[in-house]
Amino acid sequence: MAPRCWRWWHWSAWRRTRPPLPGSTPSFQQWFSTQEQPPQICVVGSGPAGFYTAQHLLKHHPQAHVDIYEKQLVPFGLVRFGVAPDHPEVKNVINTFTQTARSARCAFRGNVVVGRDVAVPELRAAYHAVVLSYGAEDHRALEIPGEELPGVFSARAFVGWYNGLPENRELAPDLSCDTAVILGQGNVALDVARILLTPPEHLEKTDITEAALGVLRQSRVKTVWIVGRRGPLQVAFTIKELREMIQLPGTRPILDPADFLGLRDRIKEVPRPRKRLTELLLRTATEKPGTEDAARQAPASRAWGLRFLRSPQQVLPSPDGRRAAGIRLAVTRLEGVGEAARAVPTGDTEDLPCGLVLSSVGYKSRPIDPSVPFDPKLGVIPNMEGRVVDVPGLYCSGWVKRGPTGVIATTMTDSFLTGQMLLQDLKAGLLPPGPRPGYAAIEALLSSRGVRPVSFSDWEKLDAEEVSRGKGAGKPREKLLDPQEMLGLLGR
Repeated sequence: MAPRCWRWWHWSAWRRTRPPLPGSTPSFQQWFSTQEQPPQICVVGSGPAGFYTAQHLLKHHPQAHVDIYEKQLVPFGLVRFGVAPDHPEVKNVINTFTQTARSARCAFRGNVVVGRDVAVPELRAAYHAVVLSYGAEDHRALEIPGEELPGVFSARAFVGWYNGLPENRELAPDLSCDTAVILGQGNVALDVARILLTPPEHLEKTDITEAALGVLRQSRVKTVWIVGRRGPLQVAFTIKELREMIQLPGTRPILDPADFLGLRDRIKEVPRPRKRLTELLLRTATEKPGTEDAARQAPASRAWGLRFLRSPQQVLPSPDGRRAAGIRLAVTRLEGVGEAARAVPTGDTEDLPCGLVLSSVGYKSRPIDPSVPFDPKLGVIPNMEGRVVDVPGLYCSGWVKRGPTGVIATTMTDSFLTGQMLLQDLKAGLLPPGPRPGYAAIEALLSSRGVRPVSFSDWEKLDAEEVSRGKGAGKPREKLLDPQEMLGLLGR
């Protein structure tokens, strides 16, 4: 069955196009067209959640005006800064977002930090509704000794570094070691492992930054261990990412058949996606590779492996104490079954030598403003179907609404649902009545505070510059990394 928001969408489209029946009540569209003042709505965050929320509001309300605020100078959030450079097809959603941003009823306001340059109560006073879609811009700390040592990075920062996130442009990871350890077994962990092990010539025609490519060309990393505290049935990556790792040129997988004993019988009852994923793991671990795989793996100089039932306990320092030289792992066992199984320490430990530790144990959202409720344990804004609890007119969508899970399509459905709730509340008269000044009021505030927002047409100038710089090297673009250079290109 189609998701609720899609069913509602098709129902509302049918209501708009059919002729009104005698004595029938006005349609959703007809009701909106009778409203005197177009609703002024503000969305905070220009990643997938922000753009999909704006798209839904513009599509289903013929007069709504949406302003999208973004702290970066450039739009698109994790589509630009999170999606791996060798996954260009995933970035095609930028075309859809661009069409939304070019709407006469939509405006992009970049270079504005909500919570610093303008407060959420100020936005709420200027708009009929405010939607918080600012994502999860922090990482979960390991909270173990040695985490602060040079050579230890969050996967989020590492991804930001090779994807051109300005705040990570000076990360400078040292890849002169032989072995890297990635803590966590989700898609981000596999993205990072794949970028570390992919032959650099295979990345030359992507939008990876030239600075990152230069470091990867000098990399001496030969082995990457991807470590999880639970077992093969609980890995969080998907089959697409696993298949890419297995087929990675110049590498071979290291999987211990003992980790998969008895698994074939246990997967008979699991959901199909999990079953297919585990079957691929089983085949890779226990069967001889086919002719094609064997030919590809025979000359491989690099390797990657999965380590299960291991939890990080301490980052071990080098003899001089100046950098990471290994990681101490607590051996765990599982209590419970399936997705709900918990990892419990057995009391045993093992040390794994490595010169690079990348923590990929999850992203988390930050509170944006003291006036906005926030659950620090779950890392989300408390809400009911996108309505922020106890704050009428305030909504949320995406990761800050449900936590950092799912793919772009999940965020699309989630954001459409928030948009639907907002429009229902608008129709029910639950949002502030009367006119609201919208951006006119915020523009005056920002101007008085010395903040100069960046428009979408400004972004298109930066976009053209990036494309031009990439053309000479055969790349889709060479990303601009320095905000001051960007502002200079805009004549600021």
